[in-house]
Amino acid sequence: MTPQRILEAARALFAARGYRSTSMQSIADQVGITKAALYYHFDSKEEILRQLTVPLLDELEEVLAGAESCDSAEEVRWRAIEGYVDVHLRHRHTLTMLVKDMTLLVQAPIADRFRSAIALANELVAGPGRGLEERVRACQVVAGLADPVLLFRDEPAERVRTLILDGARALLDAPPVPRTGGRARGRNGGRRAILTEDQIAQARSLHAEGHVAEEIAARFHVSRATIYRHLKI
Repeated sequence: MTPQRILEAARALFAARGYRSTSMQSIADQVGITKAALYYHFDSKEEILRQLTVPLLDELEEVLAGAESCDSAEEVRWRAIEGYVDVHLRHRHTLTMLVKDMTLLVQAPIADRFRSAIALANELVAGPGRGLEERVRACQVVAGLADPVLLFRDEPAERVRTLILDGARALLDAPPVPRTGGRARGRNGGRRAILTEDQIAQARSLHAEGHVAEEIAARFHVSRATIYRHLKI
């Protein structure tokens, strides 16, 4: 369909040249149609930009709303994180286009919707009634979900997704750095990060019996990130 071809051509040109440096004529030339035919389908370059970005924003708002309706704070958090990453992966070419011309990200209504979505993601990841430390940690996590999608957009999406989520788990589970003296018990100054071979075998058995990572981590006095790393769950 011609409208879809126009959108795909515009997205590629915006990403390569920048939105402001791309003319309607260059989009028409890329598609192989006249400028008049282009205006038949889209009355302005702004309308093309809107149709390229609205699906991303619609999906992002939808997954965050879905996460917000979950029962437990932990489920809300991870539904929000996973949904946020999945939307960014699906629309990584549109994100590349937007980042190419950063001024697009500060213009309403695109900017207003992005800011609102990011603010909601921060709230959902932090959880209700959290203090400054937890809210800062949540902001760090949300900020780190999108950048790898852009930086490694040519890598397999599923591999990038796994690594992003692993990083989010590690950051959220990492204990705060001690601010006073005292010997650190682990390399992060918190719970141990290593299990013995016997403990790994016991942990796998517990997991097979249906115990969740948090329970297993508490039993062996390690972080959930350690359990995820050793058991690959």
